[in-house]
Formats: sequence, structure tokens, C-alpha cells
Amino acid sequence: MKLHALVSDLETARTAVEGGATVIQLRLKDASTEEVIERGTPIRLLAEQMNVTFVVNDDVQAALALLADGVHLGRDDEGLDVALEAGLMVGRSAATPEEASRAETEGAGYIGAGPIWATPSKPDADAPIGLDGLRAISRAVAVPVIAIGGIDPSNARDCIDAGAFGIAVVRAATRMAELRAAL
Repeated sequence: MKLHALVSDLETARTAVEGGATVIQLRLKDASTEEVIERGTPIRLLAEQMNVTFVVNDDVQAALALLADGVHLGRDDEGLDVALEAGLMVGRSAATPEEASRAETEGAGYIGAGPIWATPSKPDADAPIGLDGLRAISRAVAVPVIAIGGIDPSNARDCIDAGAFGIAVVRAATRMAELRAAL
């Protein structure tokens, strides 16, 4: 099972890894590629030292410059072909089984499914898909499905029971030990 922590700073990344995060995803939504590289460099080094997977959100060029393990691309993000040709692990976002199937066909190595529940960290997100939506996406693809959106220790186990291979958290990134215990 994978525990993804979506982080924007080194302190949160360190706390998440020490608590048991297996994947650190650098998430800087409105940053330039140069800023992602600058802020991501110490996080990449931490991930390497702690032997966890390092993924960059949305920015293929920054992922390549940082020697990231992968990149997570939203449904409308560009760069899929470049990322795949470079050998990066690629995650894609999906809110429906059809989107998930299309992403898998295009080469995604995992699907970020959600939002499962409403969350303030993604105020412009689609309507929550709930556990039924997560279950449907998990059944539609063979690649791992990572649940995201409104997940905390009280509901993390429900996501795994609905077919998710792992969970991703933003607000609960500093509560990894509690999340691991809940799973």
C-alpha cells in the first residue's frame, strides 16, 4: 500500500516521510518551472536519502530537471509523451471510470482518483465521487488507484476497502503515523 504525501515545503515532506509516507509529491500549483526546481531540490534530496519515491505535480520539465521518479499530470496537463519517453512514472487524475481507462491506455502507471470527498485543498475540483466512484474506477483499470480528496485517519481504511491501492493526502500529510495506524 502506498501513502502519498502532497507537499510544498521541506519541513512537511520530512514530517510525512518520518511518519511513513512512501511517496512525496511536490505540489506547487502556481509556481514557475524554475521555482519548482529551486524549492524541489532539497525535497528530492530528502526523498533520495529516505528511499521514498519522488513525484512532481504537473510540471514535466521540472520533474526531468529534478531527476524525479515520476510526474503526476491532471486530465488537461500537457507533456505525457515527453514524460513517457523520458522513462518517468506517470500518474493521471481521473474522476470517472472512462477517464481512468483512457489514462491507462495512454500509458499512466497509476490513477489519482477523486476527489473522494470535498476538500479545501482543491476548491475548484469536480464534485466528490465518493466511495462508489472510487470502487468503479478501481474496477475499471489494472494499474494502481490512489484515492485523493478529504482523506484522513477516520476514512482512510474505507478507501482501501473500496479498492484503492493507496491514499494521497495534502492536509493530513503531517499525520502519516495516524494514517498508517488506521490502515
